[in-house]
Amino acid sequence: MHGNRVGAYQQTNVMTADPKRLVIMCYEGAISNLRLAKEKYEASEYEAKARAVQKFQDIVNELLCSLDFEKGGQIATNLRAIYDYMIRRILQGDVEKEPGVFDEVLGMLEELKGAWEEIFYGGKEESAPIPPVHLSDQMGKQAGAAAYGPRVRL
Repeated sequence: MHGNRVGAYQQTNVMTADPKRLVIMCYEGAISNLRLAKEKYEASEYEAKARAVQKFQDIVNELLCSLDFEKGGQIATNLRAIYDYMIRRILQGDVEKEPGVFDEVLGMLEELKGAWEEIFYGGKEESAPIPPVHLSDQMGKQAGAAAYGPRVRL
């Protein structure tokens, strides 16, 4: 019963969020699922790890599908390459049993999330502290915001 209310709240939160917030929510979901996957890997809970990795992939694939290459130009193209790399790297690390790839990709996700927060909100988005962002230096606010289509779908 409680789970149904939480699920309904989360669905309403997603359905009513503006596109900028949806991008940030995608990053937050990818980060939390990748952290969970790492924890489950370290605890030898491989089924739970696989579910968390799948959710991570689903979210990153949603970010990929939401890129607007016409308006986003080179930024959208660069993001596609980064997202593809993240998915390949996690799968490769999983198969080759390299737990360090979780940290590598988590760092990339946190940096990208911070860059989008800076672009969308001037860095005022409430979130955990993150390391300095280098990607935001390369992304103009107008061009960066155009990388995603009019609405990010979940």
